[in-house]
Amino acid sequence: MVLAVAAHLRNVEALLFDVFGTVVDWRRSVERELEALAIRYNLKTKQEKWAADFAQEWRTGYLETTRAIAEGASGTTNVDIMHRQILDKMLDTPNSRWQFLAAVLDDKERERLNGVWHRLDGWPDSRTGLYAVKKHVICGALSNGNIRLLVDMAKNADLPWDVIFSTELFDTFKPNPKAYQSALRHLSLEPTQCAMVAAHTWDLRAAATVGLRTVYIPRLGEESSGAEVKTKAEGGEVDAVIHSFEELESLLTEAKKD
Repeated sequence: MVLAVAAHLRNVEALLFDVFGTVVDWRRSVERELEALAIRYNLKTKQEKWAADFAQEWRTGYLETTRAIAEGASGTTNVDIMHRQILDKMLDTPNSRWQFLAAVLDDKERERLNGVWHRLDGWPDSRTGLYAVKKHVICGALSNGNIRLLVDMAKNADLPWDVIFSTELFDTFKPNPKAYQSALRHLSLEPTQCAMVAAHTWDLRAAATVGLRTVYIPRLGEESSGAEVKTKAEGGEVDAVIHSFEELESLLTEAKKD
C-alpha cells in the first residue's frame, strides 16, 4: 500500500499546503486569545464553551465569505479586512450573544484581537515536518490569507516556506480554479508535478480538478463531513492520506527510490 501511495508522488517537485487548519491550529490559538482577554477584563458569562463558539462563528463567517467571493460575489480579498468586518458584525449586531465582549472591546482592542490570526500556532508536527519535507521538494503555502498575515504567521510559528502564495495576489479565493492554476504558473510546473496538501476535502477536490496530486491530513475539527477519507488505492478520491508531515517526508523518500 505504501508503495502504491508513494508512486503518486514520484514526479512531484512541489507541495502546496493549505495553512489554516492544515498547518496551524487556528481553533485553539483563537480560543486561548479570547480566554486571556476574559481574564484581563474579568469578564463574566454563563455561556459554556463561549470561546470555542466565538472562534467557530468567526471562522464560519470567513469560510462563507471567501466561498461567495470565489464564486463571483463582490468583496475584499484581504482577509485582515474581512476578519475585522466579521468581528464587528458579531459584536455590533443588536441582542448578540457577544454583548458582554462588545462592552469592553473598543476599536484598539478589536484591532488587537483581529491580529490573533497573525499569531496562530502550528500543529505539533508542522515545524519539524516542513523542514524535513523541504529537503525533497519545493515547500509552499497556498492560502486564502493575505500576504502580511501569512508572513507574520510563518515567523511566529517558524514555518519554513520556500514560497508563499496568497490568493489575494490572484484576486480570488480557493476553491476557485484560478488560485491553483496561478500557483502552478508561477512555479513553472505541470499539474502532475505538484501536490496539494490539506485537511479539507473541498480544497483537495478543487485542486484535483486542475490536475494536482492530492494529499489529505486529518486535523481535529477540520473535516466537516466526518466521513473517513481514503486513498485511490483504497477506492477513495485522494492520492495519499497522512497523519503527520513526518509521514509525508517518508512517502517522499520512498517515492524517490524508484
